[in-house]
Amino acid sequence: MADIQTFQAPEALVSPDTDFEVRSLDTMCVNESQLQHPWWYNLKYALVGLIFGITFVKAEIVSWFRIQEMFRLQSFHMYGVIGTGVVLGALSVWLIKRYKVRTIYGEPIEFHNKKFNKGQIIGGTIFGLGWAMTGACPGPLFAQIGTGAFVIGATLLSAIAGTWIYGYFRERLPH
Repeated sequence: MADIQTFQAPEALVSPDTDFEVRSLDTMCVNESQLQHPWWYNLKYALVGLIFGITFVKAEIVSWFRIQEMFRLQSFHMYGVIGTGVVLGALSVWLIKRYKVRTIYGEPIEFHNKKFNKGQIIGGTIFGLGWAMTGACPGPLFAQIGTGAFVIGATLLSAIAGTWIYGYFRERLPH
């Protein structure tokens, strides 16, 4: 039996995009910066996260009541916030592509098409059910804990456990 490290697939069977397809399963490998920076360069992400968290609290995005209103179709507030984010995101991507914007370090920003698969529907459904039951999604979890809602710690631990379970069963899931 061939050792996995020395196995060479016949050229006719190798897709020209095989490397990208394999790397796209691990998003860090697709657009990861090749530059090396000191550890304190990461403090800018902490600052942006702090501002993001404060904005979430002030806009009531972390409010369990607002999230429940959304899932019960009783208020437009959360749909307006999410819709605004989708429109701004689409506009930002269009502008980045149109003007070939680069990162602050001069690296090109690349966009890659993703293939649709049934795992996205299954995962989205599980995510939505968890969001509806707990009133929390991964973005606001830390902001909720920061406001003193320490019971969300159970949701955070559940999210970590879910991520670990996904990683454990990843190879057997429909991608």
